[in-house]
Amino acid sequence: MKKLIYILALALITAACQGPAAKDNGTSPILQTTVDKVIDQLREKHGDQEIFRMERGVQRAAELWRASDGSVADFEAFCKDNFIADQEELNLVFDRLANNFEYLYGYLSRISLELNRPIHEDRGPIHRIDQMFGSYSPAAHVQDDLFDNKIAFIIVLNFPHYSLDEKNELGGEWDGRQWGFARLGDYFSARIPASILQENNRIYSEGRLYISEYNVYAGKLVNEQGETLFPENMRLLAHWNIRDEIKSNYGEPDGLPKQEMLYKVMLRIINQDIPKEVINNPEYNWNPHANEVFLNGEKVDFEKEDIRRYQFLLDNFKAMRNLDPYYANLDTYIKRRFESSMEIPYEEVSGLFKEYASSPLLRQVGEIISERLGRDLRPFDLWYNGFVGRAGISESQLDRITKSRYPDADALNDDLERQLIDLGFDREMSAFLASKIDVDAARGSGHAMRASMREMPSHLRTRIGADGMDYKGYNIAVHEFGHNVEQTISNHFVDNYFVNGVPNTAFTEAIAFMFQKRDLQLLGIDQTDPMMEHLNALDVFWDNYEMMGVSLIDMEVWKWLYDNPNANARQLKDAVTRIAKDIWNEYYADIFGEEDVPLLAIYSHMIQSPLYLMNYPYGRLIMFQLEDYIADKDFAEETLRIFSLGRLTPQHWMERAVGEQISNEPIFAAVEEALKAVQ
Repeated sequence: MKKLIYILALALITAACQGPAAKDNGTSPILQTTVDKVIDQLREKHGDQEIFRMERGVQRAAELWRASDGSVADFEAFCKDNFIADQEELNLVFDRLANNFEYLYGYLSRISLELNRPIHEDRGPIHRIDQMFGSYSPAAHVQDDLFDNKIAFIIVLNFPHYSLDEKNELGGEWDGRQWGFARLGDYFSARIPASILQENNRIYSEGRLYISEYNVYAGKLVNEQGETLFPENMRLLAHWNIRDEIKSNYGEPDGLPKQEMLYKVMLRIINQDIPKEVINNPEYNWNPHANEVFLNGEKVDFEKEDIRRYQFLLDNFKAMRNLDPYYANLDTYIKRRFESSMEIPYEEVSGLFKEYASSPLLRQVGEIISERLGRDLRPFDLWYNGFVGRAGISESQLDRITKSRYPDADALNDDLERQLIDLGFDREMSAFLASKIDVDAARGSGHAMRASMREMPSHLRTRIGADGMDYKGYNIAVHEFGHNVEQTISNHFVDNYFVNGVPNTAFTEAIAFMFQKRDLQLLGIDQTDPMMEHLNALDVFWDNYEMMGVSLIDMEVWKWLYDNPNANARQLKDAVTRIAKDIWNEYYADIFGEEDVPLLAIYSHMIQSPLYLMNYPYGRLIMFQLEDYIADKDFAEETLRIFSLGRLTPQHWMERAVGEQISNEPIFAAVEEALKAVQ
């Protein structure tokens, strides 16, 4: 599940995106002749030893300077007075900045967390005042303030920005402190008005609230005979819980009709002909096959949701597009997301995913699944999970175990230390890591919220029912626990504040998947199947097949949005369904024997979390490589070592972690071996 650092990320992304600064509402009054003059003056004063920092720092400061910051003479004086040539002084300033920024952003993050508790956590009905506080960003004005008081200019002047190519070329020789200098140089590459950041946060918050409340009451779904198939009080959050309920019904005697019904629900959501009356409302019965609604046994008229889902996506696009004019080389959200946040180019990501989705191995795995099911594949068999048998225990049995063990959030919170010990961490480290994580009952599916300072805990959120945590909630909780462990390690054990974290979100997804894979182990359930290694490889391979398509749709939709910036929500809806069908027809129709299926457009991330989805398949590829690397090593020891590397670029992180780059080849090779063993 996705980490909820987005609230602060809207502010931080403006400070951390690479590339030269763009024009603000005005233009810089500093001409190139002035830049050259100032550089010459600094060389005369300090010599040539720091010429690289002088040239890059003065150039960037000039690009960001506005008339409101002072005159040309003020700019010249500022550079001469504030360029730091002495290395000892530069180190002192770096340490002061690290300390102060940790407190600044740490407390801002904590404020956002507290203001959003009624939105993120299951604390009863949401009042309008909760929404207003949830959409407020306390960090929105920080960037303006730091430019106004010239702190931002001191950073820009003294800590050079390096392009991604330069980081990849030079970073192999850098130690943690040098990486910290480079990461500090990524700050303040654009000046975006606080009003725009605040509006972006409002739009994001509204979209997240829409998704977090998008429940379908499965116990109120009826088939053509008017029969209900699910427990009366079952409430499923779209898309997560609906997908997981489809997964849980493999091997169940009455599983297929349930899966077909939920598949139809998903199509209704995508096509937006789902009745508004049945969204997050237990009063009505709904036949999703015929799309008929009943109240007290009588058929009633209803209103279709129509285009609301896609309006939220469109609003996110417009919000992100409002940032574009403030960047020069990163003048689209697509560029900022891939070249800056992810630090892997769009073309490389797209090429890797298409190579994966085109693998002939997928047809062989699909044939095995069809044989196991005793029927032709259906589109929802993308979520087939029969390769991992959960030690022969049914989901209903697992529900009883998890509900008994975890009746509330406190019970899980009290068990974290024991789980870490079971994973091989020593008692002292287990106690420390557990002390830095708080568990909360989530309103949505669940997420992990990072602590932005070492004194604060990270937060683990998962859905917990009135009768306790079911297995779906527990499985998600273990995933989020992996995020929290990474967040704690990469916050406390890195060289300095500016390298805290991981290269991009895919890397924290990798450790989250590694934890999630061990969920039964943490319940004390052993799996002794000698084929388990091969079956796990097939499971990850098939699971990632779905995510490759989902991510490609997300990426193509954003390309379409930039090609059609004036489109309305109805046109966007048509484009999303068309793109989803095109991706399906190219990479899935041959295996599933059915064309024009829009199913892959169901993911809620597309609506609430712009261009996030590609982190999941990348995360699984990284997970597979990490698991392969540590297979003969100590899990806890390697987890501590690897996730203490900090926020290097993906290229250098992978080299130091496992000695190789991200690739499809390791999982392809493992699947080939697995197919031989299984067949």
